[in-house]
Amino acid sequence: MKKVKILLVDNNMENIQFIKSGLQEEESFEVVGCECDGMAALDKINSFHPDVVVTELILPRLDGFGLMSSVDKSNCPIFIVASSIGSDAFVSKAIGLGAGYYMLKPINIDTLKARIKELTGESKPTKVAFDDQSVKNAIKRSEKQLDERLANIFISVGIPAHIKGYQFLREAIKMAIATPDIINSITKKLYPSIAENFNTSASKVERAIRHAIEVAWNRGKIENINTIFGIKVYSSHDKPTNGEFIALLADKMIMEGVG
Repeated sequence: MKKVKILLVDNNMENIQFIKSGLQEEESFEVVGCECDGMAALDKINSFHPDVVVTELILPRLDGFGLMSSVDKSNCPIFIVASSIGSDAFVSKAIGLGAGYYMLKPINIDTLKARIKELTGESKPTKVAFDDQSVKNAIKRSEKQLDERLANIFISVGIPAHIKGYQFLREAIKMAIATPDIINSITKKLYPSIAENFNTSASKVERAIRHAIEVAWNRGKIENINTIFGIKVYSSHDKPTNGEFIALLADKMIMEGVG
């Protein structure tokens, strides 16, 4: 019997070992590799040509999106994303890049086995990725957690909810979480996208976000910002640019698994 060759990719080796031990219970499965690094995983895909790759999105050197984008399309494995991030934008982007399924941690091994069998044709499919109600519910919970976390941070650093920059800054951080590369096109993509959502202009978005950051600095709550990040990031004379502040908070949310 031909076995389904599976590559496991995660930033935590304990997670990998947990998934590996569960999958190895199936005689029809063969785990051909385990990697904690995106570039190393890409090398393994090119060397071992697995049928299925179960991958986290947050990985060193090359993230899960980059991994899916970099694989030779003529010999592309089936990707199953197993991530701690439940953002609707992340799910949509992963599916758009060709992921066959998106599941949230903690992983249910029986569900993972069932999805692998469905996607490789060993059993008839039951639900597609978009229709999995558990994922939809988790996305809603994740979005609520992100909104609450950002609200707490904004209050802590002194950005009041009634100013326009509050809403724009929150939207900008969400976009930077969903599409990290957008921070490199802040004037061409990020500001115009927010402006379109709020029926305003890109220049007004830029000014409102800058004003929100200035309010925080003028209120002298710099130490609260440094406390959030656990290190001294800024001083009272070292105000960040819009892009720096957005990227810093987006990275913080991603590292916390919020969003």
